[in-house]
Amino acid sequence: MSINERGSLILPKDLRAKYGLEGAGQVVIEESPEGLLIRPSATFPLEIYSDQRIEEFNQSNEKELEGFELK
Repeated sequence: MSINERGSLILPKDLRAKYGLEGAGQVVIEESPEGLLIRPSATFPLEIYSDQRIEEFNQSNEKELEGFELK
């Protein structure tokens, strides 16, 4: 493998397949005593709920619970 002038490292297809790195994705690179450790990373979208969005959830929950009786 080599690193191009932009600093991009291209992983061979067999390694990408072996470690589930299909298409575009992200990896974590960590330093270790042996050198650099590259491993797959997972990212998840994050939503910060506004007061309006929380109210929407509450209204939706109330509608879904209509007809249920608490004992």
